[in-house]
Amino acid sequence: MADTSRRGGRPVTRLTVLRTERLTPHMLRIVAGGPGLAAFTPNEFTDAYVKVLFKVDGVTYPEPFDIDTVRAELPREHWPRMRTYTVRHYDAGAGELSIDFVHHGDEGLAGPWAANAKPGDDLLLLGPGGAYAPRDDVDWHLFAGDESALPAIAAGLEAVPAGAPVRAFILVEDAAEEQPLATKGDAQISWLHRSSGDDLVAAVRGMDFGEGAVQAFVHGEAGFVKELRRHLLDERGVPKDRLSISGYWRIGRDDEQWRAEKAAERA
Repeated sequence: MADTSRRGGRPVTRLTVLRTERLTPHMLRIVAGGPGLAAFTPNEFTDAYVKVLFKVDGVTYPEPFDIDTVRAELPREHWPRMRTYTVRHYDAGAGELSIDFVHHGDEGLAGPWAANAKPGDDLLLLGPGGAYAPRDDVDWHLFAGDESALPAIAAGLEAVPAGAPVRAFILVEDAAEEQPLATKGDAQISWLHRSSGDDLVAAVRGMDFGEGAVQAFVHGEAGFVKELRRHLLDERGVPKDRLSISGYWRIGRDDEQWRAEKAAERA
């Protein structure tokens, strides 16, 4: 039987790590599965995301794990930490779900966990959510983001209609962080390197914007996202309903601080 609990009407799914794969020096893939995958319901979005739950070391949690019971019975500092990640692949036939993690040494929570994960470890998920998928009623597609958005960009590129014109700008640390990206679209993919001083905003601003209706996906560090939001909406006139744009993180903030700031901005 699938091991699930409930949070706000959504299932908490317990998966088992099957294997890990090193994609680049700083990108790791966790492939998980097991009986709990039967409780996972995929959606139609290419930015399908899950909340990965990380138990706090030294805390004993009720079993079977139930997030509502945890929140009711344990102090807030003992609640599992949450991080948001895109589902890179879901294969019901193979019984596998893959998530890609950026890993920069011992800093942070999720990256070090992924680097040390081994077959048999638990992976607890909430979701998925999502809001974006490439449309077939536009003239071309634009993707712009950093390594935090690369899994969603890669999934989006795989889903664009065959032959559709695509421009993609992806900022990573250096050439070693580039990945093969599959697409049926007529894609021009530009890799930008942080180590060389490449500027994602400047690259998008300087592109030949082309003719016709564009659908844009722009995600990653909040600073460049804010600049590109203004550029695409105000200077390029991209309608809001054809623009998926969000800051995944902010320089100098950990995940809890960044989520608190976003909540305060929305209040």
